Amino acid sequence: MSTAAKNSIYGYPGSVEVGPEKVEGETRPRRLRMTKDKLTTQPMEGLAVVPDVLDYAARTHGTKDAFGYRDIIRIHEETKEVKKNVGGKEVTETKTWKYFELSDYKYISFVQVKEAAQEVAGGLLRLGVKKEDIFNVYAATSPNWQLISHGCNIIGTAIATAYETLGESGLQHSLNEPECVGVFTNAELLPVVSKVAATVPSLRIVIYDGEPKQELLDKLRGARESMQVLSVDELRKLGKDVSHEELKTRRPVPSDVSCIMYTSGTTGPPKGVIICHSNLMASLGAVYQLLGHHLRTEDTFIAYLPLSHILEYIVELILFFVGMTAGYGRVKTLTDASVRNCVGDIRAFKPTIMVGVPAVWEMIRKGIMQRINSSGTLKKSVFNGAYTVKKAGVPGLSQLADSAVFSQIKAATGGRLRLALSGGASLSAETQEFLSIALVTVLQGYGMTESCGMCAIMPPEFMQYNTVGLPLPSIEIKLLDVPEAGYKSTNDPQQGEVCIRGPSVTKGYYKRDDLNNDENIFTKDGWLRTGDVGQWNADGTLSLIDRIKNLVKLRGGEYIALERLESIYKSCNLVSNICVHANPNAQQPMAIIIPNEPHLRQMLEAKGVDVDTKKSLQELCRNRAVADFVLKECNAVGKKNGFKSMELLQAVVLTPDEWTPESGLVTAAQKVQRKKVAEAFDKEIKEVYRID
Repeated sequence: MSTAAKNSIYGYPGSVEVGPEKVEGETRPRRLRMTKDKLTTQPMEGLAVVPDVLDYAARTHGTKDAFGYRDIIRIHEETKEVKKNVGGKEVTETKTWKYFELSDYKYISFVQVKEAAQEVAGGLLRLGVKKEDIFNVYAATSPNWQLISHGCNIIGTAIATAYETLGESGLQHSLNEPECVGVFTNAELLPVVSKVAATVPSLRIVIYDGEPKQELLDKLRGARESMQVLSVDELRKLGKDVSHEELKTRRPVPSDVSCIMYTSGTTGPPKGVIICHSNLMASLGAVYQLLGHHLRTEDTFIAYLPLSHILEYIVELILFFVGMTAGYGRVKTLTDASVRNCVGDIRAFKPTIMVGVPAVWEMIRKGIMQRINSSGTLKKSVFNGAYTVKKAGVPGLSQLADSAVFSQIKAATGGRLRLALSGGASLSAETQEFLSIALVTVLQGYGMTESCGMCAIMPPEFMQYNTVGLPLPSIEIKLLDVPEAGYKSTNDPQQGEVCIRGPSVTKGYYKRDDLNNDENIFTKDGWLRTGDVGQWNADGTLSLIDRIKNLVKLRGGEYIALERLESIYKSCNLVSNICVHANPNAQQPMAIIIPNEPHLRQMLEAKGVDVDTKKSLQELCRNRAVADFVLKECNAVGKKNGFKSMELLQAVVLTPDEWTPESGLVTAAQKVQRKKVAEAFDKEIKEVYRID
């Protein structure tokens, strides 16, 4: 049940129907009750383009710390022996792991961010970058990523984004399609840039940070006669003397393109979503209007997700506007486990606000559970008792549980977290509830690159599970019937494909007229069909049921929703990652699972399964008794969540190998590449379904 009071600031229900009478086959559009008469287009008068936000933040927040970062003092290398199966034989390989030793956080102020961005802008002008040019950002999330982005925006030059996990072919596509004149990258990624530079005719500028080898710089300069290769510091020095008047002549207007953001591409090559300044300002204004009273200037935010993903990009812009200090971290150095002679980023920075994708929250929950399960019977009982008390909301005892038990868990994230947001994909209700009780209130959000990051967010006032929240003030939403799967506007509650419209929604994809003219994507009256299946709830919130492309009809004629099943099964402690696969001729689905090794070993011993838990993970994955045990535990989670028999797993295939963007089995945003996983495990799938 929603906790929203009828007299809350949002009103109740939180969204209302607007516009003409209902059309057959779809619901009436709904908007946030607060903005039912007019959708939000900007955060405040006078802020119409991204450089306006830069000016406002410097003027309003001044010398307050804006960006925090840590320098790498030293890299420690440690070797470990790993057992692998090669050609049916077990072999032992020696692998080297890198661990980072980092400095304390260092800071630059809001005024310094603006000055540095203006120097970048001036440097780009001196290098002859024109307004119609496009500049690529192929780098890890860091203050320099933002400085390059702001610098380009100041002179009206659009950036194109590229995930740092892209290999040669992916980077080549993201440079060639928009005909980028330049690229910003890190020293660690320069080898990839050097390999593709000669095959990108438009590329003539490479900007880098870090300390690359001289021979690498020489190779890049030799790619073509006109190639200019500079460090960020050299670029800023070049632009130091450019006047404000000169910069003003290039200032963008709201309709100018700010960013071509490439999606991570679960189907086919990445698509470049065109994001204008007006889209960004509408999204910024909408989130601030919806959640502004929960965002404080004294808050601190840990920034570590890829800035090439719209979720991190728009969140950082919003919090920069608010005046929050952002501490930059790396996925590899977030926790103490991945650093040496220092604490991880999250404990060093002590954030109050954190944003993550489901994979991050699942990892945190399983890490907590692993520590609890290995802490002994007494501590485990104390934790379970405290959890039960807090879940029941017993007055007085809930606060005691927080201070006596959960404070130790919270210390691992710096001890100051007060609000968290999950986006990018569906998070299971079980994981959301666990973290909200034991760690911090986790709010769900729903968005896509095409909506400039956000379509709906769950305000704390409406806190509940299994819903993504209220429509954003810059978005209106309607549901379109999916009759073949039984999702209809006439159902109670109303269900259908989510369609969105509003000032924060993209007008189309870069150089993809085939998609832009496709009415199955963009309708003539301005709606974008998302491909997601949604449901309206009585309190005006939206729940997501699945994606149309992931609905599979089984032999019995009923549809199952693969993505929904995965989000639930992933909450099983034994599962690190999962891809649910369904053959149309089967009665039930099966799953390919990467087990969570510490939990697997712990539970095999605790449940007395007759296997040698000291064997390698490779051997455990090949053991039928282990697979049967994982299947039983997964299906127990499914039954607990009310799965029908056709949604329970027929079998599981276990694999010890992590899925990475480099292997092609997940995208850069950690979304499972369903088709590629099915191809990789084709033999095992056929054995399960007995297909010749």
